[in-house]
Amino acid sequence: MDWVLTREIGSKALLAGAGALLLYWTISAVKLVLSARGINPLLKQFFTQVASGQVDGAYLLTTKNYRSHVNRQQFIRFLVGLQLNKFRNLKSGRPRLEEGQIILTVKLKSEGNEELPLDFTFVKIEEQWRVDRITKLSAA
Repeated sequence: MDWVLTREIGSKALLAGAGALLLYWTISAVKLVLSARGINPLLKQFFTQVASGQVDGAYLLTTKNYRSHVNRQQFIRFLVGLQLNKFRNLKSGRPRLEEGQIILTVKLKSEGNEELPLDFTFVKIEEQWRVDRITKLSAA
């Protein structure tokens, strides 16, 4: 009789734990989505400015921290090295929250199915998102 009671209590505890975990995950996901609002328009603005040759405008979408480590010439060399003119489509992944920063993996795709994955790290400064880091990832 005790075994049946223990098993029933264990099942209920397991279900309660799973429910609590699901609730926590849902709340975290909603918080992440709400906090990441404004990142996609910033990303679009960044690539639009780069594509139209307004590199200085794109450079100003970065943080002071980024600009203190990467000067304008290095930024231009980085962009030239990416060969962005080959790519036509942009696909962004799920944002990840790490230490108050949001990291978003963006995959640029060419017509020949070549991919260029980039990690963008965003920081919110005075209610505005800014690019704090751009990292080229190895193609998967």
